[in-house]
Amino acid sequence: MEYLKKAPKTAATGERDVRDKVQSILDEIEAGGDDVARAYTMKFDGYDGEIIASAETRAASAGKVSQKLKDDIRYARDNVRRFAEAQRASLKDTEYEIIPGLIAGQKQIPVLAAGCYAPGGRYSHVASAIMTVTTAKVAGVKHVSACSPPKPGEGMHPAILYALDVCGADTILNLGGVQGIAAMTFGLFGTPRARVLAGPGNQFVAEAKRILFGRVGIDMFAGPTESMVIADATADAKIVAADLVGQAEHGYNSPVWLISTDRTLAEQVLDIVPRMIDDLPELNKENAAKAWQDYGEVMVCDDRDEAVRVSDEYASEHLQVQAADLDWWLASLNNYGSLFLGEETTVAYGDKVSGPNHVLPTKGAAHYTGGLSVGKFIKTVTWQKSTREANRDIGQACARISRLEGMEGHARTADVRLAKYFPTEVFDLSASG
Repeated sequence: MEYLKKAPKTAATGERDVRDKVQSILDEIEAGGDDVARAYTMKFDGYDGEIIASAETRAASAGKVSQKLKDDIRYARDNVRRFAEAQRASLKDTEYEIIPGLIAGQKQIPVLAAGCYAPGGRYSHVASAIMTVTTAKVAGVKHVSACSPPKPGEGMHPAILYALDVCGADTILNLGGVQGIAAMTFGLFGTPRARVLAGPGNQFVAEAKRILFGRVGIDMFAGPTESMVIADATADAKIVAADLVGQAEHGYNSPVWLISTDRTLAEQVLDIVPRMIDDLPELNKENAAKAWQDYGEVMVCDDRDEAVRVSDEYASEHLQVQAADLDWWLASLNNYGSLFLGEETTVAYGDKVSGPNHVLPTKGAAHYTGGLSVGKFIKTVTWQKSTREANRDIGQACARISRLEGMEGHARTADVRLAKYFPTEVFDLSASG
C-alpha cells in the first residue's frame, strides 16, 4: 500500500485540550442546576429567552418553515421511521427450556427517558433531529427530551424545532453544548433524567458524553465525521472527488480517505479535489480545505484484498465502494459504521434522508460497534424460573462450584433448597475438584 497523500493529524488530535474545560462546566451545572445552565447559555450563545420551547413556540415554528422543507422533513422522518420499525421488529422477546424444568428468556425493555442532541452551530442539523428522536420513539421510549443551540433573541433554528416537534420530542430545550447535555442528564428544567444520550455534536459535546458515560448510557464515543471511499478503475474520478469534498465540509478536523486499486484514478482525484473545494461557499470551503490539508489521505493498493485489509484497519464511519462486483465487497468488508455500495449511493443520502441512521461510530469504534439504532434505547434483559425437580441437578452443581470458589454463602442457598425439596436424599455437595 502506497500513500499518495498522508495526513499529518488524526481525529484524536487536540482532544485532551477540552477535557478539563468540559469537566469544570459539568461540575458547576450539577451543583448549581437550572440557573447555572441558563448562565452558560447566555455566556456561550448570547441567549436569554425561554429554555423549554412552549406549545405556542413549537406551533409557530411551522409558520417559519417553507412547505417544501416541511415535506422534505416528513419524507426523511418517514424513511427513518420505517427502517427503525424494521429494526424493532427484529428484536424479540424469547424463552427457552435449557434443561427440563429450567426456563430462561430475554425481554426487550425500552429505557424510560432519553436525551437527543441536534447540532446547530456551523450548520443547522435538521437530519440529526430526525434521526435521533424518531428512532427513540420507535424504540418505545416514554419521554424524549431534545435540545439544540439557540441564537440570540431567536432560540434554535425553526427547521430544527419543527423537526423535533413532528418527530415526537416530548420536551424541547433551547440549550446547546455542554449545558444541553448536562440538562438532559441531570434532569434540569423539570425534565426526567435521561437514561440514554444520543446525537452528534462538536468536541465539547462529545467530551461531555464521554465524561458522563456510566451515569447515563450514550450512543457511542463520537469524534469528527469521517468518510472513506474505495474506488477501482471503473469509478468516476469526479464523483469520487465530490464525495470526499462533501464529507470534508463537515469541519476542519473531519478525515476523508481514498483507497484506490488504480493509481491513475487516485492521481485524478488528487488533482480534482482542491479545485472542487475552492468552488464551495466560503464557510464550507474553509472547513473542507483545512480538513483535506490536515486529515485527507489517498492510498493506492495492489488489489482489492489489500484494499479490504486497509479499510478494515481504518474502520471508517462512512464507507463508500465505487467499484465493480459490489456483492464481493459487501461480503468481504467487516469494519465500518455504514456502507454505501455503488456510485449511485452517496453518503449524503444516508446523512439526510434515506432511512438508516446517520449517528455512526468514529475513531475506529466500528471495530466493535455499529451506529445508532432502536437497540441503543432498549435494554435486553434476561429472566429465568425453575421447577423444584430441576433443582436436583442445578443445586448440586451450584453448591459444588460455589465451594470451590470459596463462596460458602452462595453454596448454602443451593443447600437449603435441596434439603427442602428432597428431604430423603443425600447429595455430595463438597467442592468440585
